[in-house]
Amino acid sequence: MTETGLGTGVPRRSAGPGWAAKLALQPWFHRICSRVPGLRHIARSEGAALFEVVSGFVRSQCLLALVELRVLHRLADAPETTARLAQLAGVPGDRMAVLCQAGAALKLMRRKGDHWRLTARGAAFLTVPGLEAMVRHHPVLYRDLTDPAAFFRGETRPELAGFWPYVFGAGGAADPDLAARYSELMADSQGLVAEDTLRLVDFRGVTHLMDVGGGTGAFLAAVGRAHPGLKRSLFDLPAVVAGAQGRLGADVAIVPGSFRDDPLPAGADGISLIRVLYDHSDATVAALLANAFQALPAGGRLIISEPMSGGTRPDPATDVYFTVYTLAMGTGRTRSGAEIAALLEAAGFVEITPARSLRPFVTSALCATRPRDSAPKLSN
Repeated sequence: MTETGLGTGVPRRSAGPGWAAKLALQPWFHRICSRVPGLRHIARSEGAALFEVVSGFVRSQCLLALVELRVLHRLADAPETTARLAQLAGVPGDRMAVLCQAGAALKLMRRKGDHWRLTARGAAFLTVPGLEAMVRHHPVLYRDLTDPAAFFRGETRPELAGFWPYVFGAGGAADPDLAARYSELMADSQGLVAEDTLRLVDFRGVTHLMDVGGGTGAFLAAVGRAHPGLKRSLFDLPAVVAGAQGRLGADVAIVPGSFRDDPLPAGADGISLIRVLYDHSDATVAALLANAFQALPAGGRLIISEPMSGGTRPDPATDVYFTVYTLAMGTGRTRSGAEIAALLEAAGFVEITPARSLRPFVTSALCATRPRDSAPKLSN
């Protein structure tokens, strides 16, 4: 709530930073901290944390270089010398030495004698679904952030807004190759999202699950493996679900359609929205939730799973990466669990329960129920 001075309606200036921030603004305080044994480690850790923030963009670009030059991939096959890695990548030896040293500082590789070897973290990077594809498509976002001040003023036309093929409806992306890469990223990373969602959400009582906006069916395939007796159906744009037939068995009903323009099919007592809401505006999300409410029977459940803002407790993963990413996309935004719960409540849902996230940088989850005594809501 904004305070006003003496009833004038003019916002009263806040009291300024708290006492800890006031101290931190004083150079003499930092000099004292660096000399006092009990405070020295605090000063050092804060300094290291600040430098990590300052240098973060260089870290991400070094990671991209390691991926594009296939340094980690080659070390997964066998240890290699700097000279051999340089030869294979077509990079001058002295520059490859700098890149390898950076990779070691990131704990993705390590030196043993004259050879570089892959670390457990480097191996995990190569094997965790979606990570490599995510890094390889980041140049689009990097270009959008070339002038970050202009970006946050809304003075730029982000390239990422034309990168994603299906946010605006049935249209395709401006660049088919980028669209294909993004589709690959979504399919690969969906495995992690499905894994965490299945741990966070109790599917007991659901007999028929319809995944809305489910792409090529990666989430439904994971649900089928975890719950073999569950009836499943997929609803998404015709151009999207065309690629789902090979992934899903004949026991999964594939229904083409647009949740923007078409009513959702009735018959399922569970509807899942996996990484759907944060791609769309509040108006589109409100209409989609009302659409889901209409399609569900009394007592039916709605499952939402996607990265969420930390809200009043900002999260370094979701409130830096995902919020900026969705802002660049120009269509949606990363919402907090409380914001999504408010939208669910406005749509008529009850028993809105958040699930404690295992890895917020992968996904968080919310479940809601259509009241058992509710009548169908009339569309406006």
